[in-house]
Amino acid sequence: MRRLKHYPVEGSNSLWQLYQTISFWKVFKNTIIIYFARYIPFLSWKNWVYRKCLKMEIGEHSAIAFMAMMDLLYPEKIFIGNNTIIGYNTTILTHEYLISEYRLGKVEIGNHVMIGANTTILPGVKIGDHAVIGAGSVVTRDIPAYTLAAGNPARVIREHNPKKAYESEKCEV
Repeated sequence: MRRLKHYPVEGSNSLWQLYQTISFWKVFKNTIIIYFARYIPFLSWKNWVYRKCLKMEIGEHSAIAFMAMMDLLYPEKIFIGNNTIIGYNTTILTHEYLISEYRLGKVEIGNHVMIGANTTILPGVKIGDHAVIGAGSVVTRDIPAYTLAAGNPARVIREHNPKKAYESEKCEV
């Protein structure tokens, strides 16, 4: 279940009415900032740009990889928890423009989450703490904490406990 607000439109499709719903200058500014930020090689600088210029909420020690694409229209609706990794070329969307309506929804990504490369996260989705999302997944619904999810659409494959996995890998000397 995605948490979305629906806004019906009349006449031409909602994308043709884009600048009636959001300022052209906001989109223009966001596009330049996001394009620039995708290439910043230093994680702390990238997070600073997202926090200060786009009003995104990003936790401490979170890493947004090279070429990750944040929503151009409403990046302020993205929340990323502490110590989370967003993989290469991942897309996080907070809007959907359809024929007769547009939809907006906040994306919430918990703490200690790992999102694989080339993943797409749709608006209104919540990903719980310690979740792992496989590369190339399309997240169309909430993903519970402590689960591994993958696929198109992403489905929970199994539950996991990262502390148990870490402890079982320790070697006795």
